[in-house]
Amino acid sequence: MASLIERLSKQRLISPPSFVKGATVYETIMGSQAYGVTSNDSDWDIYGFCMPDIGTLFPHTRGEIVGFGEQKQRFDQYQQHHVKEMHGSGNERSYDFSIFSIVKYFHLCMKNNPNMVDSLFTPQRCVLHSSNVAEMVRGRRRDFLHKGAWHTFKGYAYAQMHKIDLKTNSSNPARAETIAKHGYDLKFAYHVVRLMDEAEQILVEADIDLERNREQ
Repeated sequence: MASLIERLSKQRLISPPSFVKGATVYETIMGSQAYGVTSNDSDWDIYGFCMPDIGTLFPHTRGEIVGFGEQKQRFDQYQQHHVKEMHGSGNERSYDFSIFSIVKYFHLCMKNNPNMVDSLFTPQRCVLHSSNVAEMVRGRRRDFLHKGAWHTFKGYAYAQMHKIDLKTNSSNPARAETIAKHGYDLKFAYHVVRLMDEAEQILVEADIDLERNREQ
């Protein structure tokens, strides 16, 4: 099955680097849909990784020694936001893309970056495209988890708390309404609870279930 990147590229709705179109091996929906708290108007946040050419993955094969001499520009990630597509019955769907080189993706997963780690633990219904390589990675996803998650997840949670302190209004009508009603942004507060819950799951169970506490 063609990836979403490939499909939208053929429609000329997105403009990724040429090799990304056929080299994307994993795409999954992130955000509220992955956590089981979506609303009908939620955008589709698409995360994934691609397999660049061997010279990009292993620079020494083309004579480049990292740190010595002239360094060539290497691909790390492709991002494009607010991509609109008409989807069934005249409905419009909006996508935000973050597709990483497998090297960058693995590096961030090894550091237990919350977004990257979560993208490997999304429910199967959120996986849009997954090659044999991607299935191997998802099958070993727990190997990325370690105690360092406490620091990275806690750091992200603190950042959300800081946003709560700073944000007293919003241009988004729905979020502005919740701030007026509760005195703080519920979405930021939700992320604080979610992130700390995930950190506990990692430390206690060495696993993550993104939807376990969605009712909370």
